[in-house]
Amino acid sequence: MHRSMDEPTGGTVPAGSRAHPYADGPDPGRVPDPARVDPAVLGALLRRHGWHRSGGARGRYSRWVPPGPATTGTSLLVPDTTAFPDSEDLLAEALLALTRSAAPSARDILLALTVPSDEIRWWRDIPEGAAGASDWTGTDQLRAAAGQILLAGSLAVRGRAGYHGARHRRKARRALDGTLVGPAADGRELTAFVPVTSGRAVAVQLYAALHAAREAVDYQRATGGMEAFDAAVAAGVSRELTEAVVALVRGAESTRITLAWAPAAGTPAGCPAGPEPVEFSPGDLPALRLAGARYLRDEPAVAVRITGAVVRLRRSGPRGSGVVRLRVLAGAEIAHVRIELDEEAYRIAGHAHLVGLPLRVEGRLENRGGFRRLTGASGVAPVQVDEAERDRLMKSLQENVDFFEEACAGDEE
Repeated sequence: MHRSMDEPTGGTVPAGSRAHPYADGPDPGRVPDPARVDPAVLGALLRRHGWHRSGGARGRYSRWVPPGPATTGTSLLVPDTTAFPDSEDLLAEALLALTRSAAPSARDILLALTVPSDEIRWWRDIPEGAAGASDWTGTDQLRAAAGQILLAGSLAVRGRAGYHGARHRRKARRALDGTLVGPAADGRELTAFVPVTSGRAVAVQLYAALHAAREAVDYQRATGGMEAFDAAVAAGVSRELTEAVVALVRGAESTRITLAWAPAAGTPAGCPAGPEPVEFSPGDLPALRLAGARYLRDEPAVAVRITGAVVRLRRSGPRGSGVVRLRVLAGAEIAHVRIELDEEAYRIAGHAHLVGLPLRVEGRLENRGGFRRLTGASGVAPVQVDEAERDRLMKSLQENVDFFEEACAGDEE
């Protein structure tokens, strides 16, 4: 029931996440185990999603009615406690009724019961004239922006930086693997469910970063100063986050991002029980764009010592300096790096590549190009590895033999 990122139906799914398992509507076969459901958690989720209590015997059970006139007549009987003999039966009936409910919020409640998750909701106020034929475009834009915001939060968990570039992206995306994304309503509203077990740090980081970004924008608009954006880096604000918010706001009259903690897990330390929504509007775009450019310009180069497998060599003639591309094995949280080497170092890299040995090199990762380029290369030398590792590297070489061309066309990033 999970859609891949490449499947066009219903728009794209944010990177590192999966489609909501109830995206195609309620499924009577998906009923959470009533023995594992806390009635207090179910009540909290019903209240969060707009259901209201309508009668019941206090202390024993309560009746809940969904919001909106379209679902009147549907109600759930939920026990207030598991202390009574019929509590589990009542829970089972309520959960079954929830799987059959036509209320749009029913699927979100079922998911939150199955996998305790913090909810992040995006809402865009799109002009009425932009609806209709452009709904698909708006949905795709909303999903892409939401995915960028999630990734920016995950990157900030790995380390604070004004500009992350290619650094830490593999681990950041991996941390979002369990995130489930609901359907986007006409490009206006989208919800991501971030599992508490694997993603709470991301949700907490986004709470801090989004509020810090809002305060920094207010300061810049009031004073013209950018100092607040410099301080906001410590809270997780980065170029990646400002660009994501710009993508969210573009084409909308206003936007709102709301976080709600999983009732089963409680409120994280240092956070309010009910975080205030964070709102952005088109008037915030100049400040956000200025901040993004500032982060890109000011993020310093990083001194590193990288070990990597040579996957491509390129130079214009049979002699002289050349460019080498390494698949990074250790020393930096990036997948590949591009290095310009003098003739002697280039020869060493070529020999290491031919015999299946990784290369070790020191230098500085430049933010230009997203921290994918190493400058000032020195200490270029092959690294001795055991036979098993050499066999693995040689197999990788054979699978990518087309990359080994000294005069291959095109430039590498």
